[in-house]
Amino acid sequence: MALTILLSWLANRPQDAGEAIGDGRLASLSFAPFREGMSPLEGRFPSPEQIDEDLHLLAGKTRSVRTYASLDGMEVVPELARRHGLSVTQGAWLGYPGAANAREIQALIDSANTHPDVVNRVIVGNEVLLRGEMEPQQLIEYIRQVKRAVAQPVSYADVWSMYMKYPQLIREVDFITIHILPYWEDEPVAVSDAPAHLTHAYNQVRREADSIAPGKPILIGETGWPAAGRQRGHAVPGVVNEARFIRAFVHAARDAGFDYNIVEAFNQPWKRALEGVVGANWGLFDANRQPVFPLAGSVTENSGWQLQTLCAVVLWLLVALVCYRRVTQLPLPQQLLWLGLSQLLLLLLIKLAFTMQQSAVNHLQSFYGLAVVTASAVMVWLIIQRAFDLLATVPQKPQVGSLLRAGYFLFIALALYDTAMLAWNGRYLLFPSLQLAVPVAGIITLSLCIWLQERRFSWSISMDQLTGMAPSRWSRLLLVALPCMALALVAGEMRAFLVGRDFILAHPDRLEQLRLAVLYTLTNGQLLIWLACLTVLALPLRRAKLA
Repeated sequence: MALTILLSWLANRPQDAGEAIGDGRLASLSFAPFREGMSPLEGRFPSPEQIDEDLHLLAGKTRSVRTYASLDGMEVVPELARRHGLSVTQGAWLGYPGAANAREIQALIDSANTHPDVVNRVIVGNEVLLRGEMEPQQLIEYIRQVKRAVAQPVSYADVWSMYMKYPQLIREVDFITIHILPYWEDEPVAVSDAPAHLTHAYNQVRREADSIAPGKPILIGETGWPAAGRQRGHAVPGVVNEARFIRAFVHAARDAGFDYNIVEAFNQPWKRALEGVVGANWGLFDANRQPVFPLAGSVTENSGWQLQTLCAVVLWLLVALVCYRRVTQLPLPQQLLWLGLSQLLLLLLIKLAFTMQQSAVNHLQSFYGLAVVTASAVMVWLIIQRAFDLLATVPQKPQVGSLLRAGYFLFIALALYDTAMLAWNGRYLLFPSLQLAVPVAGIITLSLCIWLQERRFSWSISMDQLTGMAPSRWSRLLLVALPCMALALVAGEMRAFLVGRDFILAHPDRLEQLRLAVLYTLTNGQLLIWLACLTVLALPLRRAKLA
């Protein structure tokens, strides 16, 4: 118990996240007041009272907010923002051409004209060109329509490279709104290099703008860093990294005089349906309106580690109590080993349960998460029973061995499916290594028990030795499928870089493109951990023979 708590504490010690933000107030924050269970995709929107609560919370953190829509409950934002001393950059959400766009545009115009003291600028559309839902000329017509109807400066917001691709937009807008998200670049940037990259991208747009409309203002309409999600190249999501980026960026922006808006105020649970875990975790506050990290002082990556460790230790005590009579029959070294292996497996199980609960976006995903956790819990029970039999050198129980082997084949099949999805289109998918944590740790722990039993080390532990059952005819097929899927995943990860427009423009030489794609792929820590899990799952299949 003491060792588990000590190691958990050491792994989650607060880390330095850079210099604190001076007065603690930011220039602007993206404001989408959706909470857990709400979604614009399903027509569930926050109430005026909830929006008012959120603006009250933000009043001490920022001087302005940016909205993305002017309908569906957002009509009340300017009036409520006035109460809390906040200004508003009002947005209109545009999509494929249709009546919905006309309603959004009219609502934007009405809001800007009704609240000229609060709405200090307006943005017509957000990344509609990037999504391919509209042609530039159609967008320009909307921009001109709004410019004729309001007194505030008018802009359009998209990733910075879109203004380079369509420089005609620079002439149309009153100010240029660019999104610079180092994590999402075609060539992802490490958090330590992100502020420099952002300044470089800003200066590129500045030079292009000055060649067309000298001196036109530029707003960094979105920048930020995700607190959770999959690694892309050298860009690693995380709470500490988010804090490091925000603090470093704000200081750099103040020094350079950048006008900016940070994405975003609150985590957006509904975005998990579109952009996975990473899309839902860009906020300074979580969905429960608790700070994800402080703007000053040290930062802890996993703020819930105490509860997770406590749950694992309590569960471990219950298991030890149930197994007390059997385990105390073992010699003391074997007792300690069994207890240590059991605690490790239960700690992984609890961490999996918390992660699956936090990442579920709907009832189907909740059911899937429950199924994976339940299967992992059964595997833990089977593994610790098999470990006891090996340490006690007693005959294997056929039912335990049969279920254990079936469980391993189930998780190998799940690993193959997940790897196929990651290889096909893994942009928004996590490397779900925690789903394999229990079976992978089980292979390692059972192998250790076998080595102690046989008094020798060997890489050739087979599935029949692990489970005590005869080999299955499926083993050879799975042994071939696992490395094939692993290679497909590596190829898919490399392809994601090689087809990126900005990546190709930055590196026109094909050999250089290939070299960098290989580098970014094979230095992806999350990818390497997933490949290591596949390797461990494959090792016991090597000596399998057809039944």
